[in-house]
Amino acid sequence: MLAASRDPIVAIATAPGRGAVGIVRVSGKGLAPYVQALLGRDLRPREATYLPFPDATGQPLDHGLALWFPAPHSYTGEDVLELQGHGGPVVLQLLLARCLQVAATAGADAQPLLAGLRPARAGEFTERAFLNDKLDLAQAEAVADLIDASTEAAARSASRSLAGVFSQRIHALRDALIHLRMLVEATLDFPEEEIDFLQKADAAGQLTRLRASLDAVRAEARQGALLRDGLRVVIAGQPNAGKSSLLNALAGAELAIVTPIAGTTRDVVQQTIQIEGVPLHVIDTAGLRQGEDVDEVERIGIQRAWDQIGKADAVLFLHDLTRCGQPDYRAADALIGEGLPDGVPVVHVWNKLDQGTPQVQHLGEGDLALSARTGEGLEALRQRLLAMAGWQHAGDGLFMARERHLQALRRVGAHLEAADTLLAAQAEHLDLLAEELRLAQVALGEITGEFSADDLLGEIFSRFCIGK
Repeated sequence: MLAASRDPIVAIATAPGRGAVGIVRVSGKGLAPYVQALLGRDLRPREATYLPFPDATGQPLDHGLALWFPAPHSYTGEDVLELQGHGGPVVLQLLLARCLQVAATAGADAQPLLAGLRPARAGEFTERAFLNDKLDLAQAEAVADLIDASTEAAARSASRSLAGVFSQRIHALRDALIHLRMLVEATLDFPEEEIDFLQKADAAGQLTRLRASLDAVRAEARQGALLRDGLRVVIAGQPNAGKSSLLNALAGAELAIVTPIAGTTRDVVQQTIQIEGVPLHVIDTAGLRQGEDVDEVERIGIQRAWDQIGKADAVLFLHDLTRCGQPDYRAADALIGEGLPDGVPVVHVWNKLDQGTPQVQHLGEGDLALSARTGEGLEALRQRLLAMAGWQHAGDGLFMARERHLQALRRVGAHLEAADTLLAAQAEHLDLLAEELRLAQVALGEITGEFSADDLLGEIFSRFCIGK
């Protein structure tokens, strides 16, 4: 990967399809002669120039804006040329082909003007920004998170991460950790001194404050990860409990077909909604039942419902309030409950409150009653879902985070906990204490990319779009 990062690259940097504007971007070293050959003139740095984009015969392929960013003052840290033309897919492909054609043309020294120019891989422009220290890894990931944001809150949080808010918090932890490591290493390096570096410098207090700061960052990171990934919520229950009606009510649109006929929903219907900026992926499933009257299509739908339940972050077990007094209905509900996976939070929701008000007294502790038809009780369900998700922050100071970041922070916490235990033994285990602190710093460095394997970088940037 590192060798390939030296090649000049080119790509269409706008989304596929038709649009008002389309961008072709070139990045590499020593692009100035190439720009002259491609456009027939030099460009002033960081100044938009309107001009024709000529083909090999000098005839214009398109007219648009050209922007020239000499290194290091560019997105990638290399020389960058952007051609902003009309957004038709044919025009953009012609421009892309022309960029590659000019690169292979021999210059005054009979060598290609831009040897090795090739189409960019997914995420390669941002990868180069990372490799050239224009962005750290957390900021680079925030670029993709900003593009993929499904809610306003997620977009704002990704923008803060891109601006470096998350990285600053990690760097503050790193600096405090380095200072503590310095004290421990000094004690190891000068054992003949009769100065207790650790006690005089309040190493125990520093470690306690460091762990408290880490806990605060972890809490904020969990909220940021929730904004990014959301919560996968599956609505399950017997036929005709109102699962599709509840999905429609939560989504505010008629997404699923609703009829009084059992087995109407045969397949999975999914919709992403947001509550206070938190994305919730709500999934309606086929009614769960057994019996000889279940046909093959419905049986497949029921199996898919159980598959979705197995992958859920939370399950809304929907019951029919008007049938809660029927022994056979209760028995079927109990059978479904036995099949729900362990460890997945379950909310028991009783629907048709508008029809079964006298039955509310039979509800269990923590159960919710609502009417998907009238909307009564929906707000209480929304707040319960937020609570299940662990949502605590409704302000504007959040940063975006990923599961990768949470795992790294958990490892940092484990190493600092072990260090706390070792510090109590002081001189007996100072070498082990130093190692735990070093491992904690390595885990922190994985977040910003200070310590990252090439295969991790490849995995991260391969999920970006082409041209970014």
